[in-house]
Amino acid sequence: MRSLIYVLSALATASAVVATPNAIKKSNPFKEKNGSTPKVIYFMDNEAAGNSIVAMTVGADGMLSEGGRTPTGGKGASGIDGNTTMPAGPDALFSQSALTVQGNWMVAVNPGSNTMTLFSIGTKDPTKLTMIGKPVDTMGEFPNTVAISHKNKLACVGNTGAKAGIACFSIHHREGLKPVAESQISFDLGQTTPPLGPFNTVSHVFFSEDESMLLTTVKGDPMKDPTKRGFLSMLSVRKGGADARDTRSSPPGTSVLFGSVIVPGTKDIFATDAAFGAATISTEGTPSVSRNVTIENQFATCWAALSTMTKTAFVTDVAVDNLVEIDPVSGEILQNTQLMRGNPSYVDLLVGGKFVYALSPGSMDGTRKAYVVVVDVSTRPAKAVQNFQSEGPGRSSTGLTAWM
Repeated sequence: MRSLIYVLSALATASAVVATPNAIKKSNPFKEKNGSTPKVIYFMDNEAAGNSIVAMTVGADGMLSEGGRTPTGGKGASGIDGNTTMPAGPDALFSQSALTVQGNWMVAVNPGSNTMTLFSIGTKDPTKLTMIGKPVDTMGEFPNTVAISHKNKLACVGNTGAKAGIACFSIHHREGLKPVAESQISFDLGQTTPPLGPFNTVSHVFFSEDESMLLTTVKGDPMKDPTKRGFLSMLSVRKGGADARDTRSSPPGTSVLFGSVIVPGTKDIFATDAAFGAATISTEGTPSVSRNVTIENQFATCWAALSTMTKTAFVTDVAVDNLVEIDPVSGEILQNTQLMRGNPSYVDLLVGGKFVYALSPGSMDGTRKAYVVVVDVSTRPAKAVQNFQSEGPGRSSTGLTAWM
């Protein structure tokens, strides 16, 4: 971890030279609504012996309690830390959204078996998950991120092993996932299986607001090769299908793009960059950075979520137990809240109603299990109100998502 922090600190210095924030003012495009408190929150334990979905019920007050576990029919796995050559942790998959929900569909990746699994979520009891069909081959190696388009009935997955890239599958209510012809896009990352990371790996797949485009962030490795700054992939999709080719660009001032969210009502994305913090990127024409946000004393800001209630984004860091709130339109850092002391770090997070839920996957030595911290962001300063431990899962846990 020390060597990783050194590399990222050096990257932050280099990025500060090329980052040029745009001072043009924009109106805030967020819709005026409070959002909903989740009914159930899920993450996956990513265990090598057998991957499972962990469900936690959410009370009317936003607090968590145990909800059950469901096997995915596949295996979990961890990438390899490029500095120690040991299994990576706490960020085992170098990604955001290893598990995702849209409507009553859920898809989970199984990086240890190169598959992904489709579930239906019980409407009467959303802790009950029913597998649809069987786990399917992801047409690549080491799947680590997945997205669902309900409009197009598609599930698209990112693979980041020796056979890296993206692939899309049509969703069938009874048969499960079926590969879409010509939707497999390769990324020449020169990786291994499991991958050596966190640099030079696929970070996050997600859909545009109108679900006409699949976007994928891929981390560069500029300390090893200054010209290798990573890229943003954009692939046109439609109902049951996708284009055979994507377009790629490296927005100026970015180098280690990670988790992202769509800024509602715009073609902008708010993306973290582990080298310096975060950036707001316009995807109209050639992608360009309209705001660069440098987070002081950050080590590796990686995960992002957005609140329609506060009209702000929240980000977490793999090595710091803080939650940072940012206005994605102006780039202003609004607050930096220390969460629960004792949790080593946070990975995936989500927003529901007035709460942010952030996953802490546990300690590297296995002595501390996974926790989910609940943060009330309706007040200033934001306040951590619960630190919930789910029985069983350890340091490889990842992929926080919710059923609303």
